[in-house]
Amino acid sequence: MRSLPEADPGVPDIRSPLRYLWWNAGRQAPSLLLGIGFGVLWWGVQALMPAVLGQGIQAVTAKDTSALIMWSAVLSGLGLVQAFSGIMRHRMAVYNWLAAAYRTVQLTSRQAARLGATLPKRLSTGEVVSVGNSDIAHIGGSIDILLRGSGAVVAIVTVTVILLSTSLPLGLLVLFGVPVMALAVWPLLRPLHLRQRRQRELTGELSTRAADIVAGLRVLRGVGGEQVFAQRYREESQEVRLAGVHVARVESVLEGAQIVLPGLLIAVVTGIGANVAVAGDIPTGQLVSFYLYAVFLIGPLRTLTEAADKLTKGHVAAGRVIRILSIRPEVTGGNGSSPGGVLRDSYSGVTLQPGSFTALAAATPDEAAAIADRLGRYTEGDVTFGPAELRTLPVDEVRARILVADNGARLFNGRLRDELDVRGEATDEDIHRALHAACATDIVEALPDGLDTEVAEAGREFSGGQQQRLRLARALLADPEVLILVEPTSAVDAHSEARIAERLAAARAGRTTLICTTSPLVLDRAQHVIRVEDGRVSAEGTHRQLLDCSPAYAATVTRGEN
Repeated sequence: MRSLPEADPGVPDIRSPLRYLWWNAGRQAPSLLLGIGFGVLWWGVQALMPAVLGQGIQAVTAKDTSALIMWSAVLSGLGLVQAFSGIMRHRMAVYNWLAAAYRTVQLTSRQAARLGATLPKRLSTGEVVSVGNSDIAHIGGSIDILLRGSGAVVAIVTVTVILLSTSLPLGLLVLFGVPVMALAVWPLLRPLHLRQRRQRELTGELSTRAADIVAGLRVLRGVGGEQVFAQRYREESQEVRLAGVHVARVESVLEGAQIVLPGLLIAVVTGIGANVAVAGDIPTGQLVSFYLYAVFLIGPLRTLTEAADKLTKGHVAAGRVIRILSIRPEVTGGNGSSPGGVLRDSYSGVTLQPGSFTALAAATPDEAAAIADRLGRYTEGDVTFGPAELRTLPVDEVRARILVADNGARLFNGRLRDELDVRGEATDEDIHRALHAACATDIVEALPDGLDTEVAEAGREFSGGQQQRLRLARALLADPEVLILVEPTSAVDAHSEARIAERLAAARAGRTTLICTTSPLVLDRAQHVIRVEDGRVSAEGTHRQLLDCSPAYAATVTRGEN
């Protein structure tokens, strides 16, 4: 099977679930049309087999050996065509399923990267996870069913034409019976749609609850809240279970309708055909053909009912995907450029000189984080970078030149080397220099395979302090033009913190660096220290100068009182 196509560049501006499904199908139109062609051929050949078999039986009745051989050969040929078209239809069905599903994964992943910090503000973790867990399967299924569904329609039309040409009453019965059956199941689709959507919402909320509990399990155990949250999870899981039961009730009726309604049509067609044969109006071979057609119709009729079910699920899933794709980033960029230079936040007055090693001591951690977000353009602000306003630069350029590293960053699963050198351009010497500056060499030396050791999800095999030092090494390896570190040593011991403070200045020599911290060990190593209170710069100087002339600064960094 050929490889899957890459997702189209960019994120489509689509606000309707139906339009998204149509757009997704359009992106793989050649393979979809080819699959539909095989599906039509597969069902069409099966639709002709009862007629050929009837002719063969008629040849046996007439003792016509040459006709029997001819119709047997035709039947064998149809069997070979059916086998080939069935194989190709299934291969194309799998291909189209995967293409539609993973195009959705690519689009939502690209959108998540584009949104950045905006995404967790607008959607819960469970909502995003559910898209990858279940919605992609339903979207793939809605594309896949088009192959068999189109062939089923052609098969029903073929059988109807044959029956009309053989017996007008039987042909009319099938011609009008199929639409009646479709209308009979239509009232079930809207309740199914609503219940599936409700179950999907509850499942997303439950996933969010589970993620929160796992992330805060240590804290919950420490404060004795584990049982409280476990009880809440049990209650919400029961709501999801009941929602699933409500969906299953409608689906069970739909499944039953797939058997009962075609069965009724088969019984009527067979009964009328038998009466016509008894009256001598049709030969025995045609009676057998009528019965085989009636049995054959179960397949395409069930496929049409299945198509209605899968398209409904696909519509619900597409609505969730559209919800993610329709979110717009809080921060956008322009097409300007800047040679670099002084980075200044006009609101607070924080100014970073090129090549300086600056520390920012804020009265509260939130104030420091807000300034870092503005300087890194994660939130709107009146910030200039050299002669240009930061908002006029493309966001990708800002991210490449100004790196904000805080304690919300995570380690991902994979080789440690790849986790640290995210661009894949650093040499072993570069990596070891960054590890040395972050005081993380001992962490790597203790690992069984060193830098080639596989890191578990979120780096859970490392302590909080070890994770913080590894994240610092990763930020140093990125070597941005401006590096903004938010509390980079808050979880390490005093001895390691002193060594990191000493080595950071050397590691970032000639590059602009801002460290948001209240650690005296780090502040004492900074070339310039800025004191911020109530969101504004209140004092500047070296650490020792501020200790002597600013009681508020001294109280902040020594954890004392004014």
